[in-house]
Amino acid sequence: MPEGDTVLQTATRLHQALAGQVLTRSDLRVPRFATADLSGRTVLDVTPRGKHLLTRIEGGLTLHSHLRMDGAWRVYAPDERWRGGPGHQIRAILANAEHTAVGYRLPVLELLRTSEEDRAVGHLGPDLLGPDWDPGRALDRLLAAPERPLGEALLDQRNLAGIGNVYKCELCFLARVTPWLPVGALPDGALPRLVTLAERLLNANRDRPTRTTTITSELRTPPGPPSPPSATAAPSATAATPAPARAPARPRAPQPVRVQERLYVYGRARRPCLRCGTPIRLADQDDRPTYWCPGCQSGPTP
Repeated sequence: MPEGDTVLQTATRLHQALAGQVLTRSDLRVPRFATADLSGRTVLDVTPRGKHLLTRIEGGLTLHSHLRMDGAWRVYAPDERWRGGPGHQIRAILANAEHTAVGYRLPVLELLRTSEEDRAVGHLGPDLLGPDWDPGRALDRLLAAPERPLGEALLDQRNLAGIGNVYKCELCFLARVTPWLPVGALPDGALPRLVTLAERLLNANRDRPTRTTTITSELRTPPGPPSPPSATAAPSATAATPAPARAPARPRAPQPVRVQERLYVYGRARRPCLRCGTPIRLADQDDRPTYWCPGCQSGPTP
């Protein structure tokens, strides 16, 4: 699921493939811009802004795209087979002599003047992975609506840009509160710590191929048969007290297994919490699947 870290990685790949190169082909497969031809223009840079991508092109133009839930940009060599999906899902093609960038399932794709980029991204709050990151301003925006559920407030890109549904669930778990707890009901000092943690987690994952929020592997012992109650030692066998028949061998208890879990709660419904063992719960919040641990996280739930 694209979030600020994966959008940054996409921007980096596109920038490396396109920046400084003259476009030999452009194809924008959306009705409004279907006749636009960017061939012959040089790509200047590709910049992420929260979960938005801004591809700046010679002549004062910017191609603005957003991946939302399942959009993607793929970069291919000239003779490489395109594998991002069926042809009818392609929304954009930008090619130069060495690479071809193909945008699949892009729900937002528009060509605008670079001077008018604020029309697309000016509403965003401080970017967790951007040069404008300002934790104080993000905190002020979150506190402006203290009655709002924390999960909804974290997803609102006007507060801070870059958090998606995965990080929402993981951050609430790490803060030990449910996503339905109002922002203003968090314990003293919890919200500043949460904002700091959000920036730290996204930066830790900015170059990782697979998102990880757990710090170390968790040593889990699968449940085995219960241990027998302790008892005093039985008297030694004598002629008067023959030794009891030998009991059947008890099956060996499962040995501890080291399991590498990359996320604490997201996508782990009904599986045991890595911290306390309670089954992870799942419910919708604002039409998004939301995961939490009822044993570790306090606050209201559906």
